[in-house]
Amino acid sequence: QVQLVESGGGLVQPGGSLRLSCAASGIAFSFYDMAWYRQAPGKQRELVARITRITTTNYADNVKGRFTISRDNAKNTVYLQMNNLKPEDTAVYYCNARELLRGDYWGQGTQVTVSS
Repeated sequence: QVQLVESGGGLVQPGGSLRLSCAASGIAFSFYDMAWYRQAPGKQRELVARITRITTTNYADNVKGRFTISRDNAKNTVYLQMNNLKPEDTAVYYCNARELLRGDYWGQGTQVTVSS
């Protein structure tokens, strides 16, 4: 059974930081590209950051320079370090694992709220 379990969300003031974690089980983690998506109320889900199996990274333009994605294959975990958070970063953040032949999986999401 595949599970992606996100943690680390919460309420933070503008300019603050959070670190999200996504622990994977039931998959050969090192073979998967991992990503973080987010969905704000009334908006479509959007890609925030991706890290491939060979650790190539890419980011949405509106988080470049503020967010950093990383992975630890020994712990089957992907992280999203979020700095200088803005109110427009408020959303539910989802972890995604994707491999062309093995499948595409999602976590249940973790709420991030940026507000004073």
